[in-house]
Amino acid sequence: MTLILHIETATKVCSVALSLNGELTQLQEFKDEGYSHGEQLTILIQKVLNLQGITAQNLSAVSVSAGPGSYTGLRIGVSTAKGLCYALNIPLISIDTLQAMAEVARIVYPNAILCPMIDARRMEVFSLITNFESEILKPVSADVLDESSYTDFEPFVCFGDGAQKMEELWKDRNIEFDLELDPSAKGQITGAYDQFLKQEFEDVAYFEPAYLKEFYQAPVKNK
Repeated sequence: MTLILHIETATKVCSVALSLNGELTQLQEFKDEGYSHGEQLTILIQKVLNLQGITAQNLSAVSVSAGPGSYTGLRIGVSTAKGLCYALNIPLISIDTLQAMAEVARIVYPNAILCPMIDARRMEVFSLITNFESEILKPVSADVLDESSYTDFEPFVCFGDGAQKMEELWKDRNIEFDLELDPSAKGQITGAYDQFLKQEFEDVAYFEPAYLKEFYQAPVKNK
């Protein structure tokens, strides 16, 4: 029996799922513009464990969103996952954030080319483009977009918090926008279970998320 806890904190969504032998059993998540993941993550973890009627000691592994995404969100998720794995002496599994987003979208759009996007400020996004067979057409990268970006991949479905700022700019192109499709920890389940069976684990002591960009802190304004 393989019980894996899945943690997603790379965006404004804070999401925790539990899977049993590669199948979703519990899911708790919320979306917060204020990024209150630090206060809510452990509460969501305890909720999914309680709903399943187990304790953390029953877990086989923990998977975590490995980026790209919010610097603070990723730090919170990875730190929590590493703490659990170290304390429980169980494996840590990392899952690319955009690939997990594509897995969620694939349920809704099984025959489409998918373009998950995470906002990276101004006209820059973190993005991936993949087809319905899970083949990578454009690998994960940080891109500054304009009116003609990604024309070679049309038609495709664009989603994630980076898609919202492109909707007006790309309104005349063969692109479908789904602004209600959010990241979720359930998108990690298939990949995490596969990695667990293959024993593809991270080093708990040294693993770091893929930020893709240096941390940016807005300057403090003089009062």
